[in-house]
Amino acid sequence: MHTADVELGYYVTPDALPAPGVVMIHDVWGLTDHTRDLARRLAAEGFAVLALDLYRRLDEVKIENPGVWMRALSDPQAIADAQAAIDFLAAQPASAGRRVGITGFCMGGMYALLAGCSCSGLSATVPFYGLLSHRHGILYDANGLDPARKPREPLDAAGELVCPALAFFGDQDEFIPLEDIEQLRARMAHSGQPAEAIVYPGAGHAFMNDTRPDAFRPDTAADAWTKMVGFLRARLG
Repeated sequence: MHTADVELGYYVTPDALPAPGVVMIHDVWGLTDHTRDLARRLAAEGFAVLALDLYRRLDEVKIENPGVWMRALSDPQAIADAQAAIDFLAAQPASAGRRVGITGFCMGGMYALLAGCSCSGLSATVPFYGLLSHRHGILYDANGLDPARKPREPLDAAGELVCPALAFFGDQDEFIPLEDIEQLRARMAHSGQPAEAIVYPGAGHAFMNDTRPDAFRPDTAADAWTKMVGFLRARLG
C-alpha cells in the first residue's frame, strides 16, 4: 500500500494495480485520522482511494456548531471538488482504464449522493447516513438557507441519479427521519438507476465511526462495510 498527501486530499493505492478508484468524502469534522483510516481500509480491499479534503482552502477550521457550519458551506463548490477528485482518479496510472465510485459519511454522505446525481465519470455512489432534507433536522434554518450555497435538497436531486446507488442509514438517526428515507427510495426509483437504501435497526447517526463509542455499532458497521465492498467490486470491477 502507498499513501500520499496530494493537493486534493489523502491518496492511498493498493499494491495490486491498476485498481478501481473511489472518492471518499469526510464528515463535518474534516479529513481526520478516522477518515484516513477508512481510506486505508478501503485501499486494502483493492481500491485506489482519494479521501477528499473539502476544507483545504480554509486557513482555519473552527467548528463550534456543526449545523451552522454545514449550512454555510457551498454545495456547488463541494460538488465541483468531488468532480475534481473523480477526474484526478481517472487520470492516475494507478486507476488507468478502471471505473470510479464515490462514498461519504454524514455531510460527506450527502455530497456523495449529490455527486451521484450530477457528476460525470461515476459508476457507483455509496452514501452513509447522508443528510437528505433542508426542511428539518440539522440543515433546517427558520430564516431559510442561502440558495446560492444550498440550491436544492438532496431529496430533490435523488431522482436524477447518474449511477447505481447503495445508501446506508440507522433507524435511530436523529438527523434523518424514516420518512425522508422512504422519500429517498421513491425518488431514486424514478432515476432508472439500480438503487437501494438499507436501514439498520437500533443504529443512529455515525454508526461507522469507531472513534465515537456512543455512536459506533460494530456489528452494523461490519455488515455495512461488507455490503459496500461487494457493491463497489460489482459496479467498479
